[in-house]
Amino acid sequence: MTTAATAGLLNRAPEKAAIRSFKAPIALVVFTVLYVLLISAAARDGISTFRLSTDADLIQLPSLSVPVGPSAWVAGVILIVLTGAAFAIVQRAYRTPLWLIIVYILVAIFGFLTWAVAGAAIPVAGLLAGAVGLAIPLIYGALAGVIGERAGVVNIAIEGQLLAGAFSAAVVSTITGQPLLGMVAAMVAGVLVAAVLAAFAIKYLVDQVIVGVVLNVLVAGLTSFLYSQVLQPNQATLNTPPRFDRLPIPLLSEIPILGPVLFRQTIIVYLMYIAVAVVWFAMFRTRWGLRLRAVGEHPQAADTVGINVNATRFWNVLLAGAIAGLGGTVFTIGNGIAFNKEMTAGAGFIALAAVIFGQWDPIRATLAALLFGFASSLQNTLSVIGSPVPSEFMLMLPYLVTIFVVAGVVGRSRAPAADGQPYIKG
Repeated sequence: MTTAATAGLLNRAPEKAAIRSFKAPIALVVFTVLYVLLISAAARDGISTFRLSTDADLIQLPSLSVPVGPSAWVAGVILIVLTGAAFAIVQRAYRTPLWLIIVYILVAIFGFLTWAVAGAAIPVAGLLAGAVGLAIPLIYGALAGVIGERAGVVNIAIEGQLLAGAFSAAVVSTITGQPLLGMVAAMVAGVLVAAVLAAFAIKYLVDQVIVGVVLNVLVAGLTSFLYSQVLQPNQATLNTPPRFDRLPIPLLSEIPILGPVLFRQTIIVYLMYIAVAVVWFAMFRTRWGLRLRAVGEHPQAADTVGINVNATRFWNVLLAGAIAGLGGTVFTIGNGIAFNKEMTAGAGFIALAAVIFGQWDPIRATLAALLFGFASSLQNTLSVIGSPVPSEFMLMLPYLVTIFVVAGVVGRSRAPAADGQPYIKG
């Protein structure tokens, strides 16, 4: 089958009529009201300081100090204007543009940080570096979810693949003393979990969501059992993983703010940069990507032009499992941390939310994962500097952001037409 034929197949996809969705503007109203109530009921004075450089930076930027009250209210006014613009745009164009959502999020973050940091200083580079670090497994998981769902298979088992990868990486790297071998073992573990998902969902036509949930429970139970019975009694020999060293990139690592955040990282992070670019390019610019999207959109039509639908789905689910397994290494050898029970803590499900928020696009899903990582990093940073925000709320913050994004900001988005639907060759 030629590339042109496959592209023509996708171009013949029927498009549904546009429907106005006010979910995003309504969500913006809710959060704007909450923001205004916060800065009104708990008004704070003083100066908030944003430290833009660290002592190790070659180029030192001056800290930014802003008055709390005026800055918080200016941000509130901008949020109100953006919310009104969202309603006007939806009324005319049916959909809230992504740029407006991004601007709203950035302004809301600045206003909230200004209010929360009153009288203290917040290290911006440290906050952003923490966000990237916490987002790495989410990005790998989101890439796995995008590949699986573009092929027509809902990969609910991302959580299990991350956990299996973390466990395998910890054990193999401890035994061999080689974190690279731990990375390979993590990818193999992810593939094994994905193979079970693919076999039951594609060959035996079992409901994909049920299989994914069962696999998550199975992997969590199996790794917890092995941790208690094998790893804990042999901590020194089986669960003391080495960590990857940080590899600063010359010149790039000295760029103010972005250098320490993006270019003083480990090989796992640099591989993530490559994976995002390669998956995006391959998905939208190669024959593999055309076939992948074809079997997820119109499997019957793809079959008629010579594509083996189930084989294409099977191998791509295995590829997704390898990527998710690689993401699991962040929890152990990525940071030199011993494996612990259920240490992924729901990262696979947040990765699925990033897939939906990113509308099944690798780049957008990556940005969504970075947002969730930022929410987690913000929780940690505000706890350290002594923010007045209750600790219970800060613990909920990453999950509140997830709910906000999926239920409100996304609005109406369309998954691949055959996502979750088994294909039976006629």
